[in-house]
Amino acid sequence: MKNIQSIVFDLYGTLYDVQSVSTACEEAYPNMGDAIATLWRQKQLEYTWLRSLMDRYVNFENATEDALRYACGHLGLKLDETLHRRLSDAYLRLQPHPDTPGALRRLHDAGFPLGIISNGSTASISQVVENSGLGWAFDQLISVESVQVFKPHSKVYALAESRMGLPRENILFVSSNAWDATAAAHFGFPVCWVNRRNSVFDEMGTRPTYTAPSLQTMADMLVEQHDALRTA
Repeated sequence: MKNIQSIVFDLYGTLYDVQSVSTACEEAYPNMGDAIATLWRQKQLEYTWLRSLMDRYVNFENATEDALRYACGHLGLKLDETLHRRLSDAYLRLQPHPDTPGALRRLHDAGFPLGIISNGSTASISQVVENSGLGWAFDQLISVESVQVFKPHSKVYALAESRMGLPRENILFVSSNAWDATAAAHFGFPVCWVNRRNSVFDEMGTRPTYTAPSLQTMADMLVEQHDALRTA
Protein backbone atom coordinates (compact mmCIF):
# COMPACT_ATOMS: atom_id res chain seq x y z
CA MET A 1 0.00 0.00 0.00
CA LYS A 2 3.01 2.31 -0.19
CA ASN A 3 1.61 4.17 -3.22
CA ILE A 4 -1.80 4.96 -1.66
CA GLN A 5 -2.18 8.71 -1.13
CA SER A 6 -5.96 9.04 -0.79
CA ILE A 7 -9.03 6.86 -0.31
CA VAL A 8 -12.43 6.90 -1.99
CA PHE A 9 -15.39 5.02 -0.56
CA ASP A 10 -18.64 3.74 -1.93
CA LEU A 11 -21.50 5.06 0.20
CA TYR A 12 -24.48 2.69 0.00
CA GLY A 13 -23.66 -0.60 1.67
CA THR A 14 -20.01 0.22 2.36
CA LEU A 15 -20.08 3.17 4.76
CA TYR A 16 -23.82 3.06 5.42
CA ASP A 17 -26.14 0.13 6.06
CA VAL A 18 -28.87 0.13 3.40
CA GLN A 19 -30.78 -2.46 5.42
CA SER A 20 -31.25 0.14 8.17
CA VAL A 21 -34.31 1.41 6.24
CA SER A 22 -36.00 -1.78 7.46
CA THR A 23 -36.78 0.03 10.73
CA ALA A 24 -38.99 2.57 8.97
CA CYS A 25 -40.46 -0.17 6.78
CA GLU A 26 -41.27 -2.28 9.83
CA GLU A 27 -43.07 0.63 11.48
CA ALA A 28 -45.21 1.05 8.37
CA TYR A 29 -45.73 -2.67 7.68
CA PRO A 30 -45.25 -4.87 10.77
CA ASN A 31 -43.37 -8.12 10.15
CA MET A 32 -42.44 -6.98 6.61
CA GLY A 33 -39.57 -4.60 7.26
CA ASP A 34 -36.66 -6.81 6.24
CA ALA A 35 -38.45 -8.19 3.18
CA ILE A 36 -39.31 -4.70 1.92
CA ALA A 37 -35.80 -3.34 2.53
CA THR A 38 -34.12 -6.27 0.77
CA LEU A 39 -36.34 -6.21 -2.32
CA TRP A 40 -36.24 -2.42 -2.41
CA ARG A 41 -32.44 -2.42 -2.56
CA GLN A 42 -32.38 -5.16 -5.19
CA LYS A 43 -34.72 -3.24 -7.50
CA GLN A 44 -32.95 0.05 -6.80
CA LEU A 45 -29.70 -1.40 -8.12
CA GLU A 46 -31.41 -3.07 -11.08
CA TYR A 47 -33.06 0.20 -12.07
CA THR A 48 -29.76 2.09 -12.02
CA TRP A 49 -28.10 -0.56 -14.20
CA LEU A 50 -31.02 -0.78 -16.63
CA ARG A 51 -31.31 3.00 -16.95
CA SER A 52 -27.60 3.24 -17.68
CA LEU A 53 -27.92 0.62 -20.42
CA MET A 54 -30.98 2.37 -21.87
CA ASP A 55 -29.30 5.79 -21.64
CA ARG A 56 -32.31 7.02 -19.64
CA TYR A 57 -30.77 8.63 -16.59
CA VAL A 58 -32.85 9.84 -13.67
CA ASN A 59 -31.37 10.84 -10.34
CA PHE A 60 -30.88 8.24 -7.65
CA GLU A 61 -33.79 9.51 -5.60
CA ASN A 62 -36.19 8.84 -8.47
CA ALA A 63 -34.76 5.37 -9.02
CA THR A 64 -35.12 4.70 -5.29
CA GLU A 65 -38.73 5.90 -5.27
CA ASP A 66 -39.60 3.74 -8.27
CA ALA A 67 -37.98 0.72 -6.64
CA LEU A 68 -40.03 1.24 -3.48
CA ARG A 69 -43.25 1.34 -5.49
CA TYR A 70 -42.26 -1.92 -7.14
CA ALA A 71 -41.31 -3.61 -3.87
CA CYS A 72 -44.58 -2.72 -2.18
CA GLY A 73 -46.58 -3.69 -5.27
CA HIS A 74 -44.78 -7.02 -5.53
CA LEU A 75 -45.43 -7.76 -1.85
CA GLY A 76 -49.09 -6.73 -2.12
CA LEU A 77 -48.76 -3.72 0.18
CA LYS A 78 -50.73 -0.52 -0.22
CA LEU A 79 -48.55 2.56 -0.51
CA ASP A 80 -50.08 6.03 -0.46
CA GLU A 81 -48.09 9.13 -1.38
CA THR A 82 -47.55 10.27 2.21
CA LEU A 83 -46.08 6.92 3.24
CA HIS A 84 -44.11 6.70 0.00
CA ARG A 85 -42.46 10.01 0.79
CA ARG A 86 -41.72 9.05 4.39
CA LEU A 87 -40.13 5.74 3.49
CA SER A 88 -38.15 7.21 0.60
CA ASP A 89 -36.72 9.80 2.97
CA ALA A 90 -35.38 6.96 5.13
CA TYR A 91 -32.60 6.66 2.54
CA LEU A 92 -31.42 10.09 3.65
CA ARG A 93 -31.11 8.87 7.25
CA LEU A 94 -29.17 5.67 6.72
CA GLN A 95 -27.19 4.44 9.70
CA PRO A 96 -23.43 4.04 9.32
CA HIS A 97 -22.09 0.55 9.78
CA PRO A 98 -20.64 0.15 13.30
CA ASP A 99 -17.09 0.04 11.91
CA THR A 100 -17.46 3.23 9.85
CA PRO A 101 -16.87 6.11 12.33
CA GLY A 102 -13.75 4.60 13.92
CA ALA A 103 -12.20 3.71 10.57
CA LEU A 104 -12.82 7.17 9.17
CA ARG A 105 -11.37 8.79 12.28
CA ARG A 106 -8.20 6.69 12.06
CA LEU A 107 -7.66 7.47 8.37
CA HIS A 108 -8.55 11.16 8.76
CA ASP A 109 -6.20 11.60 11.70
CA ALA A 110 -3.43 9.86 9.71
CA GLY A 111 -3.76 12.58 7.06
CA PHE A 112 -5.35 10.68 4.20
CA PRO A 113 -7.65 12.78 1.97
CA LEU A 114 -10.99 10.94 1.94
CA GLY A 115 -13.82 11.01 -0.57
CA ILE A 116 -17.12 9.37 -1.41
CA ILE A 117 -18.10 8.41 -4.95
CA SER A 118 -21.76 7.47 -5.13
CA ASN A 119 -24.78 6.92 -7.34
CA GLY A 120 -26.59 9.35 -5.06
CA SER A 121 -27.21 12.94 -6.03
CA THR A 122 -25.02 15.66 -4.55
CA ALA A 123 -27.87 16.66 -2.24
CA SER A 124 -28.61 13.13 -1.04
CA ILE A 125 -24.95 12.28 -0.38
CA SER A 126 -24.58 15.47 1.64
CA GLN A 127 -27.72 14.76 3.65
CA VAL A 128 -26.75 11.19 4.46
CA VAL A 129 -23.31 12.27 5.61
CA GLU A 130 -24.49 15.27 7.61
CA ASN A 131 -27.42 13.42 9.20
CA SER A 132 -24.96 10.85 10.53
CA GLY A 133 -22.54 13.47 11.86
CA LEU A 134 -19.66 12.31 9.65
CA GLY A 135 -19.24 15.36 7.45
CA TRP A 136 -15.91 16.18 9.09
CA ALA A 137 -14.28 13.13 7.48
CA PHE A 138 -14.54 13.92 3.78
CA ASP A 139 -12.65 16.18 1.42
CA GLN A 140 -14.82 15.28 -1.59
CA LEU A 141 -18.42 14.12 -2.00
CA ILE A 142 -18.66 12.98 -5.62
CA SER A 143 -21.96 12.29 -7.36
CA VAL A 144 -22.67 10.65 -10.71
CA GLU A 145 -24.95 13.59 -11.56
CA SER A 146 -22.37 15.36 -13.68
CA VAL A 147 -21.92 12.37 -16.02
CA GLN A 148 -25.57 11.19 -15.80
CA VAL A 149 -24.79 7.50 -15.73
CA PHE A 150 -24.59 5.14 -12.78
CA LYS A 151 -21.92 2.81 -11.52
CA PRO A 152 -20.38 0.59 -12.76
CA HIS A 153 -19.80 2.81 -15.82
CA SER A 154 -16.16 3.85 -16.19
CA LYS A 155 -17.15 7.54 -16.42
CA VAL A 156 -18.09 7.41 -12.74
CA TYR A 157 -14.70 6.11 -11.61
CA ALA A 158 -12.99 8.71 -13.79
CA LEU A 159 -14.81 11.35 -11.74
CA ALA A 160 -13.12 10.10 -8.60
CA GLU A 161 -9.71 10.30 -10.23
CA SER A 162 -10.25 13.88 -11.41
CA ARG A 163 -11.85 15.17 -8.21
CA MET A 164 -9.25 13.67 -5.90
CA GLY A 165 -6.53 15.15 -8.12
CA LEU A 166 -4.35 12.06 -8.19
CA PRO A 167 -3.59 9.27 -10.66
CA ARG A 168 -5.82 6.25 -10.17
CA GLU A 169 -2.93 4.10 -8.99
CA ASN A 170 -2.57 6.38 -5.95
CA ILE A 171 -6.24 6.19 -4.92
CA LEU A 172 -7.52 3.25 -2.91
CA PHE A 173 -11.12 2.46 -3.84
CA VAL A 174 -13.11 0.84 -1.02
CA SER A 175 -16.41 -0.97 -1.51
CA SER A 176 -18.36 -3.80 0.09
CA ASN A 177 -20.22 -4.37 -3.19
CA ALA A 178 -18.34 -6.93 -5.27
CA TRP A 179 -19.71 -5.60 -8.58
CA ASP A 180 -18.50 -2.11 -7.64
CA ALA A 181 -15.09 -3.37 -6.53
CA THR A 182 -14.80 -5.30 -9.80
CA ALA A 183 -15.55 -2.26 -11.95
CA ALA A 184 -13.15 -0.07 -9.98
CA ALA A 185 -10.39 -2.67 -10.41
CA HIS A 186 -11.06 -2.83 -14.15
CA PHE A 187 -10.74 0.97 -14.22
CA GLY A 188 -7.31 0.73 -12.63
CA PHE A 189 -7.78 1.58 -8.96
CA PRO A 190 -6.17 -0.50 -6.28
CA VAL A 191 -9.25 -1.87 -4.55
CA CYS A 192 -10.14 -3.00 -1.07
CA TRP A 193 -13.22 -5.21 -0.91
CA VAL A 194 -14.83 -5.05 2.53
CA ASN A 195 -16.24 -8.54 2.93
CA ARG A 196 -18.27 -8.30 6.14
CA ARG A 197 -20.37 -11.38 5.38
CA ASN A 198 -17.64 -13.79 4.27
CA SER A 199 -19.12 -13.81 0.76
CA VAL A 200 -17.67 -15.11 -2.50
CA PHE A 201 -16.29 -12.48 -4.86
CA ASP A 202 -17.88 -12.08 -8.30
CA GLU A 203 -16.24 -13.83 -11.25
CA MET A 204 -15.83 -11.05 -13.81
CA GLY A 205 -12.17 -11.19 -14.73
CA THR A 206 -10.54 -9.26 -11.91
CA ARG A 207 -9.87 -9.52 -8.18
CA PRO A 208 -9.61 -6.95 -5.39
CA THR A 209 -6.12 -5.88 -4.44
CA TYR A 210 -6.98 -6.36 -0.78
CA THR A 211 -9.84 -8.01 1.07
CA ALA A 212 -10.74 -6.99 4.62
CA PRO A 213 -13.48 -8.20 6.98
CA SER A 214 -14.25 -4.65 8.10
CA LEU A 215 -13.47 -1.02 7.45
CA GLN A 216 -11.59 -0.88 10.74
CA THR A 217 -9.29 -3.71 9.66
CA MET A 218 -8.62 -1.93 6.37
CA ALA A 219 -7.89 1.37 8.14
CA ASP A 220 -5.58 -0.25 10.69
CA MET A 221 -3.65 -2.09 7.97
CA LEU A 222 -3.24 1.01 5.82
CA VAL A 223 -2.14 3.31 8.63
CA GLU A 224 0.23 0.76 10.13
CA GLN A 225 1.90 0.07 6.79
CA HIS A 226 2.29 3.76 6.05
CA ASP A 227 3.72 4.39 9.52
CA ALA A 228 6.20 1.57 8.96
CA LEU A 229 7.26 2.98 5.61
CA ARG A 230 7.84 6.43 7.11
CA THR A 231 10.05 5.06 9.85
CA ALA A 232 11.92 2.53 7.68
